Amino acid sequence: MNVLFFYHLFFFGVYYAYAAFNASDSKRYFESPKGDKGWMEYFGTSTTFIDFMSYPFINSLNFSYEMAMFLFSWLGYLGFVYAYLFFRENIPIKIKVFKNWDFLVLLLFLPNMHFWTASLGKGAPIFLGLMMFAYAVGKTKSRLITLLIGSILIYFIRPHVFLFIAVGTVLGYMTGSEKISFGRKVLIYGVMVGGLYLAQDQILAVANLQGSDNLIEDFENFSEDRSEDLSYSGSGVDMASYPLPLKLFTFWFRPLFFDAPGMLGLIVSTENLIYLMLFFKIIHKDFYKFIKKSPVVVKMSLTVFLLSSLAMTFIMSNLGIIMRQKSMVMYFLFFVIYYYLAQQKYDKIILLRRRKKTVQSTRLEVGS
Repeated sequence: MNVLFFYHLFFFGVYYAYAAFNASDSKRYFESPKGDKGWMEYFGTSTTFIDFMSYPFINSLNFSYEMAMFLFSWLGYLGFVYAYLFFRENIPIKIKVFKNWDFLVLLLFLPNMHFWTASLGKGAPIFLGLMMFAYAVGKTKSRLITLLIGSILIYFIRPHVFLFIAVGTVLGYMTGSEKISFGRKVLIYGVMVGGLYLAQDQILAVANLQGSDNLIEDFENFSEDRSEDLSYSGSGVDMASYPLPLKLFTFWFRPLFFDAPGMLGLIVSTENLIYLMLFFKIIHKDFYKFIKKSPVVVKMSLTVFLLSSLAMTFIMSNLGIIMRQKSMVMYFLFFVIYYYLAQQKYDKIILLRRRKKTVQSTRLEVGS
């Protein structure tokens, strides 16, 4: 993790250099809280909440642009710390992929994940919130504060992602393999449903659907307009005409080398190829049985990943934005893949031990 800190710090420098020569939202996020408004006037959801977070540092502590960038980069690193804890606590078995690579080390050092979480903006705190939530949701009693902080970050930065998290958590607890007390289930369901009820206006406001009489039709219109707007940029792709499987493939694994936008796109293409190779590891007939018997955290992670992917494929038509947005949810897919591979390894270990005991018992019986 010490090495990972300096690795993440390196990407802080990379993003800072990138922002110096290219348009970057980090510059707007630094200038926005400098207005005449008071701190609490910035309290709200989406972009406004980032201004709320940075306001006291920029206005009261006089942080420079570089200091504000470093602060949010540090929040991104904390996200990787919680990701490490989430993975290692739930999956104590080490897995090697591509012959010699430690799976968890490979995941923690994926460059695209660090690039988009090393700057002033939404990327770092939303990633931190997601990983805090994932780490705490399995032990809500002892990690309630962590769970609340993670939920607050997710909800106020991206309300619609909080919807996916809430639905994924409820479905996970409903169908998980663990025996969970009735009281704990009621508590989880009550908190999540109550939170969604209170947050419904903010969630719908993301797509300007508050007060809508026909949510499905209005969301389809919003998706078409959003997709058309994004497709006009330099790295746009016409996803509106794609069938759903191709939309999902585009969101998860593109750009690849044939459509990479610039040098950054080539680097991301290499990482996307790794994603694709890891994804192939769960394309097996026994994967469905594994999911059916899997614990809460696995089903929650898969639900969050699929719901987020489905929603974003309808409004994303720009490879640059796709590269940034999918970094929020890909770790949930990686967790499912990691758990699946670890379960396979564990089952083989148990089978070998049973065979060894059987052989030893047979030898004792023959000897006697």
